[in-house]
Amino acid sequence: MIKISIVIPCRNEVLYIKECIEAIYANVLTTEVVLSVFVVDGMSDDGTRELILSLENQFPNLKLVDNEKKLTPFAFNLGIYEVPADYIQIVGARHILSSNYLQKSLDILQSNAEIWCVGGKLINEYLNETGEIISKAMSTTFGMGLGNFRTLEKSGFTDTVTSPMYPYWVFEKIGFFDEQLIRNQDDDFNFRVTKAGGKIWFESEISLKYYVRGNFQGLYRQFYQYGYWKVFVNQKHKAVTTIRQLVPPAFVLFLFVSPILILLGSLFFWLAVSLYGIYILLGVYFASKMSNSAGELFQIFKTFPILHFSYGLGYLSGMINFLILRQKPSDKQKRMSR
Repeated sequence: MIKISIVIPCRNEVLYIKECIEAIYANVLTTEVVLSVFVVDGMSDDGTRELILSLENQFPNLKLVDNEKKLTPFAFNLGIYEVPADYIQIVGARHILSSNYLQKSLDILQSNAEIWCVGGKLINEYLNETGEIISKAMSTTFGMGLGNFRTLEKSGFTDTVTSPMYPYWVFEKIGFFDEQLIRNQDDDFNFRVTKAGGKIWFESEISLKYYVRGNFQGLYRQFYQYGYWKVFVNQKHKAVTTIRQLVPPAFVLFLFVSPILILLGSLFFWLAVSLYGIYILLGVYFASKMSNSAGELFQIFKTFPILHFSYGLGYLSGMINFLILRQKPSDKQKRMSR
């Protein structure tokens, strides 16, 4: 018998949680695999809890677990602690797994001892026109950066994945999720995996739908927090975990200093104009590849600076907060974006 615990951190996800759970139980598994599914809920007040309780009668080994601290890293650890298991699968409440996701991940982990973590291809979904625009922008390497798991197409080793599966012994070896990290706790954990000698595998034959945010304000807050908390992770490990994370803060710094550079002389003026021109050309090129009309092209293009500026500004804010002022994380940045 092989026991897999599915851990779903959740708060106010009444629109998505039923489909998420149904997709898990629709997975095709060998008879030796036994699932336990824990929806670790941050005291939702939108009907999510009542829906989960009603689904407990429909699906075996489905359980609602209270997360009174309401934050994601606590949810991860509460679910992992709940019942002893051989493998742990993390699934976001907005993640809809393909029917081969669990078995394929299990097979890969069992066949290669070097691989400590497996995750699949992210397919962005949306519920409104703004969500569609955001989804298309986030599906490009210009929007998300080279090597980002959101844009990978071919199977291979990578630095992090979404909805990962781990053997339970990985947690015994390197510890659990860092409960100080409101964002980027998965990046931190996977960095610890690779630092300890493990490898992370992206598998293109498995996939998950992800319902992206449907408004730009929520997107801005989300990526600002990604940048902010990334600095905290870097400070913790005394290392920059990926080179691509430095590009957005460099972009924001350039925006701030370019007006001064332009005043220094024609050389700096043309340098600034050239860099702005390159950014615009790249943005238009990638937006045109994803768009079906001139209006959509403009909307996708507009999304790129939101992604880059929010992340970069959050990163610079984190540098000031953690590295210069030596302060603890801001309470404001502990509030999850919606």
